[in-house]
Amino acid sequence: MNAQRFTRLDKLRLRLEAQNACLGWAFGEIAGRPGPVFELGLGHGRTYDHLRTHLPNRDIYVFDREIDCYEDCIPPADRTFLGEIEETLKAAAVHFPNKAVLVHSDMGSYTEAHNAAMSERLSRLLPAVLAPGGIVVSDLPLSMAGATALPLPVGAQDGRYFLYRA
Repeated sequence: MNAQRFTRLDKLRLRLEAQNACLGWAFGEIAGRPGPVFELGLGHGRTYDHLRTHLPNRDIYVFDREIDCYEDCIPPADRTFLGEIEETLKAAAVHFPNKAVLVHSDMGSYTEAHNAAMSERLSRLLPAVLAPGGIVVSDLPLSMAGATALPLPVGAQDGRYFLYRA
């Protein structure tokens, strides 16, 4: 691999490896702790499928603007928050104040402006739903009040995914 420049394929592979390593670590961290799991950004449903497979006894709530995923990855309607993340996370904070034990956020895009705005928005909104000691696994760097950035587990390259504990 060219050390000077990662291709887009290299970047995707590194991001997926980091995501998988961070989620595996987080599953161990929340074992035995009560609380729902939030999936921010359903996309095609691959991570939702991973979450429900590895956390079969957890209530998993999905947040996205629309459902546009693999048919077998459509979450139950009563566990789905549809709309803009600003509004849906505010609604979740009413229903689940400081209850989410794990939040996986895959809200980044290909533009720096979107990512900066989304990082600010999530940093402001997530503390209201996070349980004490709750874990955030994010594709974007965040700066949340009351949360600490954590080192990445083995298998996750720095800068590809981010971990936080409330």
